[in-house]
Amino acid sequence: MAKPSAADNRTRSSVQIFIVVGLCCFFYILGAWQRSGFGKGDSIALEITKNNAECDVVPNLSFDSHHAGEVSQIDESNSNTKVFKPCEARYTDYTPCQDQRRAMTFPRENMNYRERHCPPEEEKLHCMIPAPKGYVTPFPWPKSRDYVPYANAPYKSLTVEKAIQNWIQYEGNVFRFPGGGTQFPQGADKYIDQLASVIPINDGTVRTALDTGCGVASWGAYLWSRNVVAMSFAPRDSHEAQVQFALERGVPAVIGVFGTIKLPYPSRAFDMAHCSRCLIPWGANDGMYMMEVDRVLRPGGYWVLSGPPINWKVNYKPWQRPKEELEEEQRKIEEVAKKLCWEKKSEKAEIAIWQKMTDTESCRSRQDDSSVEFCESSDPDDVWYKKLKACVTPTPKVSGGDLKPFPDRLYAIPPRVSSGSIPGVSSETYQNDNKMWKKHVNAYKKINSLLDSGRYRNIMDMNAGLGSFAAAIHSSKSWVMNVVPTIAEKSTLGVIYERGLIGIYHDWCEGFSTYPRTYDLIHANGLFSLYQDKCNTEDILLEMDRILRPEGAVIIRDEVDVLIKVKKLIGGMRWNMKLVDHEDGPLVPEKVLIAVKQYWVTDGNSTSTQ
Repeated sequence: MAKPSAADNRTRSSVQIFIVVGLCCFFYILGAWQRSGFGKGDSIALEITKNNAECDVVPNLSFDSHHAGEVSQIDESNSNTKVFKPCEARYTDYTPCQDQRRAMTFPRENMNYRERHCPPEEEKLHCMIPAPKGYVTPFPWPKSRDYVPYANAPYKSLTVEKAIQNWIQYEGNVFRFPGGGTQFPQGADKYIDQLASVIPINDGTVRTALDTGCGVASWGAYLWSRNVVAMSFAPRDSHEAQVQFALERGVPAVIGVFGTIKLPYPSRAFDMAHCSRCLIPWGANDGMYMMEVDRVLRPGGYWVLSGPPINWKVNYKPWQRPKEELEEEQRKIEEVAKKLCWEKKSEKAEIAIWQKMTDTESCRSRQDDSSVEFCESSDPDDVWYKKLKACVTPTPKVSGGDLKPFPDRLYAIPPRVSSGSIPGVSSETYQNDNKMWKKHVNAYKKINSLLDSGRYRNIMDMNAGLGSFAAAIHSSKSWVMNVVPTIAEKSTLGVIYERGLIGIYHDWCEGFSTYPRTYDLIHANGLFSLYQDKCNTEDILLEMDRILRPEGAVIIRDEVDVLIKVKKLIGGMRWNMKLVDHEDGPLVPEKVLIAVKQYWVTDGNSTSTQ
């Protein structure tokens, strides 16, 4: 074979040099074109960050509260953008999936009519829910625990109905919450002290709690000072505005009920569950509701039942119920508790406490009655609109080790991660996720200096992932409702609870189970990319607006192409907004849209749909 000549080598070298020089020129021109602001939406971000300005303070975007403004003062002059009109005044407290008029068309058996029943597409409101006349920003925590402005939830029936039980009192232009409850008229603190004599509430062992039939959530409100966070729920207006009052106070709560479908929480989520005269028929339906508590209760967790039928021998006369009926009710509860392998730890006065055993297999092997029916579902966290059944959810053996006490639990490797229970999530990816969100949150704080101030008490993360945003923003001044969408690629809500945080499953094509104006800050990471082929973006934005308080803040992180579409829709809402760069610079296609909801109220004659 002939060797290549020197001339051939020189020709080949010349071609290579020409190619390299050509490529250098091409990438130089491409970089200059991108920096000029004409590439993939960067022009918007560069407009904000030009002149080398940092985003410590974003101009023309006020995060402060002003308590002023009317519908008539809103500028609707942008003819290129669809403008969303205000809804009628009677919708000030509208909850789409718990609408009272629609609810009455469903069966009353097993509280079905009080469950979620969302409107079909043709009945959805495409208008913006107004705040009531006189609405003001709630008091900061901890004052909000005890006082709520009357104008924000102007309903007085509880002040009469629960007057002797110290739930709520009306004083001038505010409601005062003395901390009482039906079973603790002397105050929630003393009641919690009684529980703490049996349950390790004060050392971080018990961190997450579930309060069923919570009333105005005073139990959860007073647990906060002991570093315990409670997920409280109650039906919509069994007592007028109870969940609304809880959220106005700054206490985690949702509208919910024990009915015919499973609770929207993962298995083994809570360290403690609680019922204080919550009127749930625990022994009915073969113990179906106790079995659902067992599903969401962590092995070693506690169940507290105070009120009827506990201590029925003494109280059947004051309760005005036949003692035979109460005796049978308690017998059924004790029978189901035994099947569930719950060990009774205490029964004093009207408070009974059980503990779920950590080794249920050996417990059942010792039981005389082996008639326990186990649930067939292979996924105990698959609960969205799934029917409740009288069956016991098997407790899987998790090899990831025990949970650490809180606050160490917040950043320790969760057992679901260390055991490999979440596909694609390893200890390394979990730690990297935490680092990334600490970086993101630090960037947010440069944009909005109020994030650390206590201005935002009720915070929601609409696509929470592993809960790292909530961990990074964790503070005694705030709490985060971590929402894991039902269509998310990975079911991570169990990890979030193992971190000592709280959250809920939800499908954002539907309304959230809360009253309007119940969150101060909403965070949405990748949410609109997730849902862009599932439902209308404007429906999600209108739902965000419904649950966001006037002058509340929004942080949306997503791909720039998605955010440009979102930004156009927001142009027709009463939000001030800016699109800013990723903290790593304008060439990163992921951007951040920040917004503040304007203050505006109904133009008068508000009527409630209560």
